[in-house]
Amino acid sequence: MKVVFHDARLDVQPRATGEKRIAVAQENSPELVALVLGALESGAEIVLQNTRVTNLERALQLASIESIPPAGEAATILFTSGTSGAPKAARLARDNHEASARAAIELLGIDHTSRFLCAMPMFHAGGLAIALRCWFAGATMLLHQRFDAHAVARELAQGATHASLVASTLTRVLDACEKYPPTVKAVLVGGGPVPKTLLQRAQRAGLPVLQTYGLTETASMATCERLGEADGATAGPPIPGMQVRVSKGEIEVRGPSVMRGYLGAKPRDDWFPTGDLGELDARGRLIIHARRTDLIVSGGENVYPAEVEAALLAHPLVREAAVLPAPDERWGQVGVAYVSTTAAESELRAFLRDRIAKFKVPARFVVVPELPRNAAGKVDRARLQG
Repeated sequence: MKVVFHDARLDVQPRATGEKRIAVAQENSPELVALVLGALESGAEIVLQNTRVTNLERALQLASIESIPPAGEAATILFTSGTSGAPKAARLARDNHEASARAAIELLGIDHTSRFLCAMPMFHAGGLAIALRCWFAGATMLLHQRFDAHAVARELAQGATHASLVASTLTRVLDACEKYPPTVKAVLVGGGPVPKTLLQRAQRAGLPVLQTYGLTETASMATCERLGEADGATAGPPIPGMQVRVSKGEIEVRGPSVMRGYLGAKPRDDWFPTGDLGELDARGRLIIHARRTDLIVSGGENVYPAEVEAALLAHPLVREAAVLPAPDERWGQVGVAYVSTTAAESELRAFLRDRIAKFKVPARFVVVPELPRNAAGKVDRARLQG
């Protein structure tokens, strides 16, 4: 496996860690790649923490797993919020990652000649999956510390064969360059809904876009459109080795890439309920109706309203709060906070910035006398949006 990082080119050799559990919060770098692979080679657990959350949030995450001993097998631990807003630590064993990587290698035709662009953070399953695909295939990983539209466009124009993006970053890449060469074999797009007009624009630009559906808990992709068959109508059929079904409207998955389970929770059942809503078409392709209950997917980052609402309610002048998603041309979705308060918006923004990550802070605030509620006493979100 080779990693190309800016102008540096090097062979990455897994580095033994000598530890049973390691926690790291770091932007993309060759050193981070070596640390992750070294942990998986030596049988350690590596906790990959989001650099974009606050120090307090990271400390609380680590405190939540402090009393849970390592499992004794190589694994990564990635934090994903539950609908209550409390962080959940997903344990993904090496064999989960390997199953996911080898399925992607088969599906996308990745080999030692491939050059896979990674501008997604490795503390997310999507970025981590790219490193592991390149490791198992002996491919070159074109690693960027952070997403930059012009840099990504340049890589795609100059020999990158594969890339993973979300709708908002795909838009910016197309803004940066209108035509791409046939050396680009596949561009995976996940992380939320993709407008059909954007897919058509990408196709006209020469980018073979494949819609995908996946979760942290499935080590990235669970379904993916097939090369030569992509029509943008679905997120594709399951990847090799995975199974998908819809039970009472909810998407459920099982297969070798599904996580061991959440740390501190009871072992998962055979089928993992995603909480997302969808259906399967006649060809077994997955159609997504709605992402996880209440989830806001903003620029590929997951934001749970319950977490933001809890942070708002900690302010002494906030009586009630509800956060809802709203469509956004750049980010796909953003949060809108409906708040019963006498505090100024600037005061609320400053208060939140000290408590939650910047991407979780609502884009807009709407002051209301009180929140509408239904007969059960729950906030009537439909009336707020109406």
